[in-house]
Amino acid sequence: MRYVETFDDGPGGWYGWISNATGPKPLEIRDGGAISRSPWWIDYNHAPPGAGYLHLLYMLNTRGRPGEHQREVEGENRFARGGYPTDFTHARITLRLRGEVEAKGARLLLLCQAVQGGLCSGWLLTGQPFRVTPDWSEQTVTAVPDPAQWTCLGARHDRTDFYGEIPLPVVLRDVNTDILRVLHPLDIAPMGPLAGNPHRLRPERDYPVWRSRLPEGYVWLDEVRIEFA
Repeated sequence: MRYVETFDDGPGGWYGWISNATGPKPLEIRDGGAISRSPWWIDYNHAPPGAGYLHLLYMLNTRGRPGEHQREVEGENRFARGGYPTDFTHARITLRLRGEVEAKGARLLLLCQAVQGGLCSGWLLTGQPFRVTPDWSEQTVTAVPDPAQWTCLGARHDRTDFYGEIPLPVVLRDVNTDILRVLHPLDIAPMGPLAGNPHRLRPERDYPVWRSRLPEGYVWLDEVRIEFA
């Protein structure tokens, strides 16, 4: 079975993210593509001792999500409506993309998330990053159930009630929450002195950061293909 999204008729369920407080934001749809531009929100839910901070560029709910505001932002979720599988084991994910990103050490990665027993577990495919180049390219990664190619996000000190580690093969067998394209890792540098451990605080909410040390630019996504094993 194969899922294809070309963005020729809207976002098809894909969206960006403003912040935990504000929620989703619409992607810029132009010439049959979906564009994500900086500045991007800093996701601090997985701050150390978790795997670190993220920029969330593209998100797709694999089983849909209720709420009128969400539907206004993402449009019709063609993945959920089409009843595509949530078993991503050995799935091949292909992107046709281009862009210009000053990455500052970050890489564009696939993130898969699942919830079981009230615990959300996210895994980053750190062993197979996507490249962002000025020219169009088509790149494929494979969701192999090999923990050596992935990094579990874990949780910041006060989110262990919701985020944690579920074994990778279990997550890939039922990615029942969402898939994302994210930039990771991020160099979070407080602007000015702080009292205490910055990882116990929330960047840009509890203290300002040096944005010059974070990725800048845009990514233009023309097509997403997922071939399920």
